[in-house]
Amino acid sequence: GLDVFEVPTGWKFFGNLMDAGRLSICGEESFGTGSDHIREKDGIWAIVAWLNIIAHVGQTNPDVSVRSIMQDFYAIYGRNYFTRYDYEEVDSEGASKMIDRLRAFAADTPAANNASGLVGKSFSGYTVAKVDDFEYTDPIDHSVSSRQGLRIIFDDSSRIIFRLSGTGSQGATVRIYIERYDQELLDVDTQVALRPLVDAALHISQLKEFVNREEPTVIT
Repeated sequence: GLDVFEVPTGWKFFGNLMDAGRLSICGEESFGTGSDHIREKDGIWAIVAWLNIIAHVGQTNPDVSVRSIMQDFYAIYGRNYFTRYDYEEVDSEGASKMIDRLRAFAADTPAANNASGLVGKSFSGYTVAKVDDFEYTDPIDHSVSSRQGLRIIFDDSSRIIFRLSGTGSQGATVRIYIERYDQELLDVDTQVALRPLVDAALHISQLKEFVNREEPTVIT
């Protein structure tokens, strides 16, 4: 019975929803959390929210911890493993060519859905179900934000998203978002759980060949 909105990167997209009374809590991939009291991620508010959760659970379980709450949650609902790889100050031309190649897979053409595209192909045991270039239509002012991320979505709902920013003289930044849901492997190191998808992302994008970078600058 709750509305859920998937918005592009950037907290500005939450603002319209909050002002219209359509949203009261929001979060992003690096664990930033906020609500309609500030329109931005707020570390103090997130801590207080967690303290309230701990206090509530602690009424019946005096040995409660953040870890125990998370483990109980995973046991009921499963777990989403997530990581983000940032490649900073890479060659802008090479990065743009890589994104253009991925965008061609997402184009609404026969090539996107036949043997020359990605749909139906398997990588590291994951079969591609859909490739698109994420576009967001604001439900409040109906503005359209296009080209918000190249998404490769697999048949088990796992996904890889590529974003490119800062293609100026200082080089570009390529971000790869990788996520999978699991109901059985609930206590595995994130990088171990996502390694096959990381390998698939690097293979599909040919990132090493396009930007000549072996390792990301930052792993979130």
